[in-house]
Amino acid sequence: MFFNSRLWKLTQGARGAVAQAVIIGLVASVTGIARLGLLGWLIAKVFRGATLNELMVPTLAVACVMIVRGVLEHWRKMLAHHTAAKVQLALRSQLHEHVLELGPAHFGDVRTGEVLLSLVEGVEQLEVWFGEYLPQLFVASLTPLAIFAILAPLDLPVAATLVGFALLTLIAPAVFHRWDAARSLERQHAYSRFASDFLDSLQGLATLKAFGQSEARGQTLAERAHEVFKSTMWVLATNSLTRGITDTGLALGAATALAVGAYRVRADEMQIETLLIVLMAGIEVFRPQRDLRAMLHNGMMGLSAAQGIFKVFDAEPRIQQPTTPAKLDGPLEPRLSFEGVVFTYPGSPGASLSGLDIAVAPGERVGVVGPSGAGKSTIVKLLLRFHDPDMGRVTLGGHDLRTLSAEDHYGALAVVSQDAFLFHGTVLENIRFGAPEADMEAIRQAAIDANAHDFVMDLPSGYNTIIGERGIRLSGGQRQRIAIARALLRDAPILVLDEALSSVDAENEAVIQEALDRLMTGRTTLIFAHRLSSVISADRILVIEDGTIVETGTHIALMEHQGRYHSLMADQLSQANLNHSELLDQVPDVLPTAAGMPSEDRETTDAEIVPAAGLGWIGAFRWLFTEIRPWRSKLVATFFFGVTRVAALIGIGVLSALVVAAVKRNEPFGGLLVALAVVAPLAGILHWLESWVAHDMAFRMLAEMRVALYSKLNQLAPAYLLRRRTGDMVAMATHDVEMVEYFFAHTVAPAFVAVLVPATVLITLGILGWEMAVALIPFLAVVAISPFFLRHRLDALGSEDREALGDLNAFVVDTVQGLGEVLAFQQFTTRSKAFMERAQRHIDARLPFYRNLSRQTAVLEVVTGLGGLAVVVAGAGLASAGDLSATTLPLLTLLALSCFLPVSEIAHVGRQLADTLGAARRLHQVHNESVPVMSSKTPVPLDAANAAHAVTFENVSFSYPGTKNEALSAVSFNATSGTSTAIVGPSGAGKTTAAQLILRFWDPKDGRILLFGEDLRHLELDDLRAHVAMVSQETYLFHDTLAQNVLMARPDASDAELLTAVDRASLSEFVASLPDGLETQVGERGVRLSGGQRQRVAIARAFLKDAPVLVLDEATSHLDAVNEAAVHGALQTLMHGRTTLIIAHRLSTIRNAAQIVVMDAGRIVQIGDHDSLLEEDGLYARLLAHQLSAAAAR
Repeated sequence: MFFNSRLWKLTQGARGAVAQAVIIGLVASVTGIARLGLLGWLIAKVFRGATLNELMVPTLAVACVMIVRGVLEHWRKMLAHHTAAKVQLALRSQLHEHVLELGPAHFGDVRTGEVLLSLVEGVEQLEVWFGEYLPQLFVASLTPLAIFAILAPLDLPVAATLVGFALLTLIAPAVFHRWDAARSLERQHAYSRFASDFLDSLQGLATLKAFGQSEARGQTLAERAHEVFKSTMWVLATNSLTRGITDTGLALGAATALAVGAYRVRADEMQIETLLIVLMAGIEVFRPQRDLRAMLHNGMMGLSAAQGIFKVFDAEPRIQQPTTPAKLDGPLEPRLSFEGVVFTYPGSPGASLSGLDIAVAPGERVGVVGPSGAGKSTIVKLLLRFHDPDMGRVTLGGHDLRTLSAEDHYGALAVVSQDAFLFHGTVLENIRFGAPEADMEAIRQAAIDANAHDFVMDLPSGYNTIIGERGIRLSGGQRQRIAIARALLRDAPILVLDEALSSVDAENEAVIQEALDRLMTGRTTLIFAHRLSSVISADRILVIEDGTIVETGTHIALMEHQGRYHSLMADQLSQANLNHSELLDQVPDVLPTAAGMPSEDRETTDAEIVPAAGLGWIGAFRWLFTEIRPWRSKLVATFFFGVTRVAALIGIGVLSALVVAAVKRNEPFGGLLVALAVVAPLAGILHWLESWVAHDMAFRMLAEMRVALYSKLNQLAPAYLLRRRTGDMVAMATHDVEMVEYFFAHTVAPAFVAVLVPATVLITLGILGWEMAVALIPFLAVVAISPFFLRHRLDALGSEDREALGDLNAFVVDTVQGLGEVLAFQQFTTRSKAFMERAQRHIDARLPFYRNLSRQTAVLEVVTGLGGLAVVVAGAGLASAGDLSATTLPLLTLLALSCFLPVSEIAHVGRQLADTLGAARRLHQVHNESVPVMSSKTPVPLDAANAAHAVTFENVSFSYPGTKNEALSAVSFNATSGTSTAIVGPSGAGKTTAAQLILRFWDPKDGRILLFGEDLRHLELDDLRAHVAMVSQETYLFHDTLAQNVLMARPDASDAELLTAVDRASLSEFVASLPDGLETQVGERGVRLSGGQRQRVAIARAFLKDAPVLVLDEATSHLDAVNEAAVHGALQTLMHGRTTLIIAHRLSTIRNAAQIVVMDAGRIVQIGDHDSLLEEDGLYARLLAHQLSAAAAR
């Protein structure tokens, strides 16, 4: 057995409780030895011919000791559970605080899945280590001294023998500790890789499906799952070896002590009574070691989890808060400066900022423009202290940021970032994130200023509507407006807008820009943007390129200079001037607020955490045994070894009793001792074989269950993920699936044996003395039925706990991936409080569960002892009547006690069984979901060459599951083959929904969609998606190399084809600057790339896929003018001769489309080309007028 000093340090504050548990455990162990020793003493009295009346008082005394032992066990267990809960809460709090301290920069290199496992499942795995293993380790270490103290007065050599073997079984396994630790570390790495890849796959599942790579991704996850299986079995091999040593040592210790005692009785050096006490107490003497051995599996999992926890704690924050912050006399002056700032991202070969000098005066409005990847977002990150400069300094109010307290620093800033993160929760909670103390009126005003109020009021529950993970139930523009409202609510003296309007449509942009203009008055404002309309009225514009300022001045001065700024903005300005005089009179004096625009309402009535409900035990057993079918031969082997293992254990007791009987009768017993020497180690070997085969079977099945879960989610996505949380899905794939292992590795075989062994013992007792069988039956019945007592309550608590852990997982994913917002808005305390409330909710569900279970275990403990006592009393009556030889009574008593062993093993896994049921219920809930979109069973081939229309919508209506409003209503249009069709409209009009229906992420409730003349429902899904290339508004990049992220579009592409796609997407120069070129890791969700760079990767995918239908959903919204022009030219080449659907807000992207479809509130309100739509003076002209006026009329 081993002791981990680092885990011990985590018990600080709870060591008094640990010590108390150890003391109670020692007393309980001594009492346990005493109760069976007294039982041996009672049998000795029968040997001496005592009558039932003479046995009455001793019997009552033994019964009282047994009851005391049960009470002590309950006390010890509950104290252990409370101690573990206290340590777990403290540990989770420390881990969460440390994650927050590490900051966003750390998670550019570390994956969310790793932290998720440590914060939730890792701490959960340590519950047994802190609560039971640690106190039991001390008890097992100290018990040999107690054994010696009790038995030495009876017989010193026997006492020395027992103590020697007890110490041997305690110390010998520690030899393998180093090997065990190394294997545990490997297992933790494999497990975290699986969890991280699973989370990555779920969050990017829409992208995988769009490129037909979701099944291929399943193969990768299958490899990861089998790596977990293999690494787990290596850890198990080490633990099984230590378990085998322990089992063999315990059995040989008891046998050797009996042999020594037998020879000493034969030599008249010891009394037969003492030998009987040794015989009976031998069952209990090694119990602390046996109990410790039983926890080895949990210890293995705990040690593996601890490696991940230590890894989190060992990480050093890159940003250190000042130990003595600058003392301020008053509010910070809203003045900013970058003084000679040089900064290089870790691992990058070149500097992102090179000698940057910027000075922003109080109240000044400064625009910062430049090509994608020039360093604009890096400036924001340094301003927020996600990183510190390598050289130079950043100041706020004249103070170096490194000298300011977090409260002073962030209290002066309000930020709308390019990749604004919304947390799972309500609209109200997300806006209030900017200022938790704000009242409802202030929140409503911020929403009105961000032009969000009206669409929020159209949501099912208004401001109390749940928006889903990362705001997934809102459109891109709606999410950005909520982020703007959040920043406006903060009301800070310095406003930082990093591409704040990149996802907002023209009409909303005009309204929001006007509101921002009002709010920027008197505030220091930094505007990072590609759009001319965002910076044209700035007091000063800085042009950044390659990390340095290359131009500065007003818009007019910079345009006259005709330098870099002119090349960035000339095209936008010419578009603004184009037809401006014709459209200006269409702009109303008061701009509309887009009132009444229905959002793509995606509210659902389903619980977001998968409920642990629906299955009873019969249904769960049926489902689980269905899962185990491929490994039936291993299941049979597990049954066989389980039976033979218990038979060997009973054999040890029988042979031991026969030895005592032979001694009593003065008969030879050498042959019995030889048989005992063979059977004793055999019991250990059989136990090892049972454990190995059972775990091999169980962990193989777990690997397949993980793969099956992903496969099912792949079928259900993306619709299912709108109403679920990815963190909860990861909890199911990791900890919930892990819970199933207990059923097959620790329950199935013991359950089989629990029926077989008692039946055999009762038959034996019935033959030798039916009175003893009758005496035993009531106690055995109580033990057999007890697992079903309070079963409903236990299962309900177990299921509630599984849901609580799922919620905790989901919360952690939100926190880690939204850490930038948590830091920027200084919500550390709020977030930590919410996390600890969830952690406490988990504990509140757990402790009543343990209390009920502990009572049940204590009752079993007492009933088992009383059952053996009943057999002794009944046997004593038979012996006194001459119907039974007294020498057979020890044998029958041991047989009676042995029949409780397998039954009690079932009862002792009650916690795991409840967890298994809760986990099985949750997994079954997912597998029982109906698949909304399926491939045709008789797919038809597509003929793209001869169809007149590539895409046809015929009276299509669609509502998101669980919603009332229609996202699309009676939509009909044709996209002629080889031409371009633009789809435009306000944010939330249904544009992206239409694009996703083309890929069959959902099916219409009415109407149909045709691709090259064929109904989408008649096509094979991968064939359909092979004909469509989509560049979505939000590019998802996987934690992989840049090359692999592009190759997702066509994995079999050649190197030349890959390089051509990269070049056409204007990525070549950027790739050349990377340390490893295309083999550079992009980080989780592409965090190491700028927004524009990520978008160009998406465009490169479209070039590489080369599909006949191209869908561009705001494909260039994050690109600067220069890159947009280059990419736009390449896209024009790509679009030539193929059908293109363009969803866009920018005039430059849509004005040359052959057909423009104008949507509003899910309906088509106009169709035509650019010129004809302008003449109609409808919504299209109004949207265009707002866009042009925003740039030119200001």
